[in-house]
Amino acid sequence: MTKTLRVAIIGAGRMGADHIKRLSTRIHGAEVAAVVDVDLARAQAAIEGIDGAVALASAEEALNNGDVNAVLIATPGFLHEEILYQALEKDFPILCEKPLTPDAESAWKVVQAEVTAGRKRIQVGFMRRFDAEYAALGSVIRNSELGELLMLHHQHRNPSTPEGFTNEMLINDSVVHEFDAIRYFTGEEITSVQVRLGKATRNAPNGQHDPQHVLLETESGVLADVEIYVNAKFGYQVATQASFEDGIVSIGGDSGPYIQSAGKWGGNVTPGFEDRFGAAYDVEVQAWVDAALRGEIGGPTAWDGYATAACCEAGVEAQKSGEKVKVQLNTKPALYT
Repeated sequence: MTKTLRVAIIGAGRMGADHIKRLSTRIHGAEVAAVVDVDLARAQAAIEGIDGAVALASAEEALNNGDVNAVLIATPGFLHEEILYQALEKDFPILCEKPLTPDAESAWKVVQAEVTAGRKRIQVGFMRRFDAEYAALGSVIRNSELGELLMLHHQHRNPSTPEGFTNEMLINDSVVHEFDAIRYFTGEEITSVQVRLGKATRNAPNGQHDPQHVLLETESGVLADVEIYVNAKFGYQVATQASFEDGIVSIGGDSGPYIQSAGKWGGNVTPGFEDRFGAAYDVEVQAWVDAALRGEIGGPTAWDGYATAACCEAGVEAQKSGEKVKVQLNTKPALYT
């Protein structure tokens, strides 16, 4: 068994560049072997100062490079499926940024391909599971420290959205994280999704209704709701409040020192997801590396990627219809039980 992962990072954009820096400076047991981008100049710039790394223009080149034995996929989601098949064929450990694939049908095909391969090789990049506060709340739930979990209330607020951020992307690119968080906290599948559209902010671009209120239910009847507000202007804020039989737990408060001076008080709100979840990304990637060196995975599975894709499809349908929509899932393969 290898003692070091030689990782090919597929995609050198915002997330890929962040992972390249992480793997080359803060992660133990792994090295950057190759960086792939359709813009070869960008790939070459990304490996500057990283000894032994090569810049390549295609995932196929990287996967057939004899120096590569692991893959981190950070391309846009619509490119993931074919890279996943190729990496599974090589039996490489894979860390795939969310989404696994853009829709439930293709995600299910990836699940089937991994089942055929016979062991779990794909870890999906839902990094919130590795956040210290998320982990602490998860522990309270699993240990029944405050009795049964009854309800979850989530707030997901961004300062603004990039050009072209559609109404559907509020679900597929943003609430997807809450879908996974709710499944992580409860240990259950989400059975239904409803989306309510109320009063909209004047700051939302044409074609985008913001904010939205997403209502969910799990198998045992835990109710959850998400305020998704992507043009909130004030900063990036992700928070959760959990209601138990014997208490309330809140996570995700504002960061930094709380200052009282000159008749004023206040603190700081993180400007973006890198600041809020930077440490969680480090823990996530280290967990993937450590598990991969044991021949395992260290986090969310391909099934988790498929299940959240199914939730997203139900969410987009609910967004358009205004009705409660049932989440449609295939039978969970034994590999993931």
